[in-house]
Amino acid sequence: MAELLSELSASFQRHLRAEGRAKRTCALHEQAIRFFSDWLNGQGLSAISENCTKDNIRNWLADLADQVGPGTVRIRWAGMRRFTRWLVAEGVLDDYPMTGLGEPEVPEKPVPVLSDDELAALIKACSGKDFAARRDEAIIRMLLDCGLRVSELCGITVEGLDLDNGSVMVTGKRGKVRQAFFGARTERALDRYVRMRRQHRWSHAEALFLGQRGALSTDGVRTRMEVRAAQAGLADPSNPHRFRHTWANDFLLAGGQERDLKRLAGWSSDVMLEVYGRSAADARAEKAARQMKRGDRV
Repeated sequence: MAELLSELSASFQRHLRAEGRAKRTCALHEQAIRFFSDWLNGQGLSAISENCTKDNIRNWLADLADQVGPGTVRIRWAGMRRFTRWLVAEGVLDDYPMTGLGEPEVPEKPVPVLSDDELAALIKACSGKDFAARRDEAIIRMLLDCGLRVSELCGITVEGLDLDNGSVMVTGKRGKVRQAFFGARTERALDRYVRMRRQHRWSHAEALFLGQRGALSTDGVRTRMEVRAAQAGLADPSNPHRFRHTWANDFLLAGGQERDLKRLAGWSSDVMLEVYGRSAADARAEKAARQMKRGDRV
């Protein structure tokens, strides 16, 4: 019996939450189902399980490719892949409809890392002594020093912060807990923020970083980075994920081992080493070659 995709999507969301999937992952998968449903309606078809066919999904992805970038197409493809596999597992569909619909190719486009001058400008933009300035500097320094995902940053609790040890407990994807470490300047910035935080109206909240309405959200962090980037006169460092790429590049540039990077970043797959390793890879290779100077030794 055909079932509405909207109702199946709600059940699928419960399944994802039970698996411990990140909120952003759940949201992206929900979007894929919703956009596919809208496309079906636009074709004069009902948004029901019977119309989750290979031809329909292929045509939807083809139309999507004419409207958005390849990265977005791949995200939608991934959402539908997981959803249709779940439909098969739940017995809603007899056969997996995406057999032969391979992962869309995305041209390699390394995320640019932040330079020392750009970072200095961002820190300078937080030079005030008000609550927002103290908080934003602490956020910027922690993103840079610890290479955190934005969701991980927002999930940090007051109890999980250990200023004396220069470390913080972080909850990553699927609820995996790990320890992240920061240096003396980040420790100082956090100390200044924590002291001012005690006077905040939401000081009783568990979340370390606060906004006007309580715990600072991931969108709130992105907005703050956009504000500081504009104040610093920078073109596009507003995406907080650039700090994570910068941190990974600095770690490798300093001679850090990939296995250690994988553990510190909270990655379960070696694929992410390749993804993050692309940022400034040529610069690292040049530095390594110049340091070796093999010909000068003979």
